Amino acid sequence: MKKLTKRAITTGFSIIALLSLAIAAGAQTNAWGVKMPADAAPLDQQFVRILMSEGTTADFAVSVYKRGGLSYDSVLSTPFVRINKNFEVIPHGALSYEASKDGKTWTFHMDPALKWSDGQPVTADDVVFTFQYQADPKHGWDFAWFWSDILNWDDAVAGKVPLDSIGVKKVNTYTVQFITNVPSPYFPSKALYIRPLSKVAFQKYGEYYDNDPKTSVSSSPWILTEWTKGKQMVFGPNKRYTGRLKPYIQSLIIEFGDMGTVFNAYQNNEIDECETFSPADITTVGKDPKLNAEYHPGYGDFRTYYLGFDTTTKPFSDLRVRQAISKAVDRESIVKNVAGRQGVAAYSFLMPGFPDSNSPALKNENVNKYDVAAAHKLLADAGYPGGKGFPELEMWLRGETPFNQTIAQAVAAMLKDNLGINVSVSNKDPKVFMDALNAHKLPFYYLSYGFDYLDPSNMLGIWVTGGRHSWTNPQFDSLVKEATSLSGNQAKRDQEFKDAEKILVDDVGGAFIYHVTPGAIYKSYLKATELDPDKTGVAAWHWPGLEDAGVLMSTMYVTNTVGKDRHQ
Repeated sequence: MKKLTKRAITTGFSIIALLSLAIAAGAQTNAWGVKMPADAAPLDQQFVRILMSEGTTADFAVSVYKRGGLSYDSVLSTPFVRINKNFEVIPHGALSYEASKDGKTWTFHMDPALKWSDGQPVTADDVVFTFQYQADPKHGWDFAWFWSDILNWDDAVAGKVPLDSIGVKKVNTYTVQFITNVPSPYFPSKALYIRPLSKVAFQKYGEYYDNDPKTSVSSSPWILTEWTKGKQMVFGPNKRYTGRLKPYIQSLIIEFGDMGTVFNAYQNNEIDECETFSPADITTVGKDPKLNAEYHPGYGDFRTYYLGFDTTTKPFSDLRVRQAISKAVDRESIVKNVAGRQGVAAYSFLMPGFPDSNSPALKNENVNKYDVAAAHKLLADAGYPGGKGFPELEMWLRGETPFNQTIAQAVAAMLKDNLGINVSVSNKDPKVFMDALNAHKLPFYYLSYGFDYLDPSNMLGIWVTGGRHSWTNPQFDSLVKEATSLSGNQAKRDQEFKDAEKILVDDVGGAFIYHVTPGAIYKSYLKATELDPDKTGVAAWHWPGLEDAGVLMSTMYVTNTVGKDRHQ
């Protein structure tokens, strides 16, 4: 063996020292060549683990309600726009966009550099193909209502017109236009859900091409590397990514399991974040200084839970019955004794803080006042004194967590105690629930809705006749439709939305129970500028979380404070 000189040894130590300094200075580069922050943990620790229920597809365009507990589909397809913690829309898959003078045509200019992982470009052909697939009645897409504002969309979904007649048109390879029935000032916010499928992969492998790592393709920084049924799904780095968003986190690990065990999994360091808690869990968090420091309350997707009715048939076709039920529910008690830090009492559909929310004023509406005596009289006037003759009710839930099952049981108990109405609670498969809801075949149910795009037209629009609910009110419809497309007079638009919400509350289209004020709990070794306080001072894991429809994942990384017992 050749003997090393003193200078060589010194030089060797110098190189080692320089390498150590480089690593200490954050000179690590990840799979996309991104220089890691100085306080980043080693690359083999740059992953995030969550627990969720397992879905049957990895693509939004295939199914929305069969994807499990997290919308992990957008990890594979770059959306046209993203949304940041201040709920500002940021161009991404589309570099820019503009509206026509009449506000009915939106033109999006796609990023020509963006490619699928198989080398195919992401083009307008992919977008048009995806939208025609979503509108195809043979597909029966469970989120088709969302694009009803697109020209000829509803008729295509109903099979009345050809798919190529919908208002989604290719202008050239990287330009696509969306033509709406009425002016649509809100449309850029909806572009979060313009998430094209790969036309080539779909036609070659079928609609479930993204369920198998061998056939999955991606236009995002991550790609499916494992889907072990009943165990986990893993997204690793897409090293052929050509877009502008190059993150720090290299892998996303979705563990499949019972959502009732998610908090235990977090406490056992098996996952890095959770948003599902039982009332007992919240109590545990509040008593544990470490957990309490890791708990970050926010407003999520401005979600509201409510009781819904089939208002076309008895007994709920009688307004007095709906009013009685609304007045028999003690919302404040539910929040105090069950929801705790996870909610605030709801007296309207739009949560305080959401654009045009009229919650403070609507709290004083008569129908919202907890008054058992008045509820008794209303029910008696409707022909059911003391609940006599009232049919037994089955309250359907849409695959709810134990937390919301507990709240539903509390509501059911109040209806029994205060009105003499017998209510059983049944937690249903989400698809079974949504199929029945969309067919207007659900007599009585407990459901939630959170915004899909940040405009009252989205939240209030789901109550317009022909949507998911059987309730109908022509004056409400007129106000929402006019306000939705109104441009140039924001004050009038705001007031029309507020007037419409008042009608919804007074006519008891739904009995609103509580607004979710979700807390996400996440490990202190997760760091991101998106986790810093937003413009309102709230520092939280904002909607949409790990989905890359947001920008959280472009700024998050694991710091070197991560424990040695954390394993992938």
